[in-house]
Amino acid sequence: MNFNATVTLSADVLTQQVGEELVILDLGGEAYFGLDPVGARIWRLMEQGLSLGAIVDTLLGEYEVTEDVVRADVERLVDNLVEHRLATLAP
Repeated sequence: MNFNATVTLSADVLTQQVGEELVILDLGGEAYFGLDPVGARIWRLMEQGLSLGAIVDTLLGEYEVTEDVVRADVERLVDNLVEHRLATLAP
């Protein structure tokens, strides 16, 4: 995955924070998705337009975890969002 890329989130979603989870409603597919606190943080950073590399750097400063783990988590979430058409990846 190109960590210089940015993610564009779909305009056809609504989000709501529910406790520590972020709930995403896909208006086009009428499906609900839930993100745990780390996934919610990644989503919020993507909303800010940060590159994936900047997101990794931010998370490394906020959590005690290795870079390999953060990169894998970010990549897995982005792949899942793209697969469900909740986001697109821009080089």
